Amino acid sequence: MRRMQPWKSERSRTLRANATSAEAKVWTQLRNRQLAGFKFVRQAAVGPYFADFVCRERRVILEIDGATHGSETEIAADFARTAELEALGYRVFRADNRDVFDNLEGVLRHLLAFLQGEIE
Repeated sequence: MRRMQPWKSERSRTLRANATSAEAKVWTQLRNRQLAGFKFVRQAAVGPYFADFVCRERRVILEIDGATHGSETEIAADFARTAELEALGYRVFRADNRDVFDNLEGVLRHLLAFLQGEIE
């Protein structure tokens, strides 16, 4: 496996240091294999993108979508991004910021089912 390019490592560090409050809240529940023993990394380079959270073992990406994902243009860009990530062999699980703040347990329950292949 090739090493990550230095600019990608630096970009990942910057994104981790500037995590949104929703990302930080989710990370407190995913770090250290807290979700059923699944290992997640955050702000990982996947192809040309940086995914919010990645479980490499199950090839699952968790994306936390905030207010900037609401217009038709942004929704189309998310759809294209998801298609490219799926072409790389990943499955993408999307959660909305509001859901993270209002129902984190529900988001984690659905994510776990997604990881285990119970839902698509």
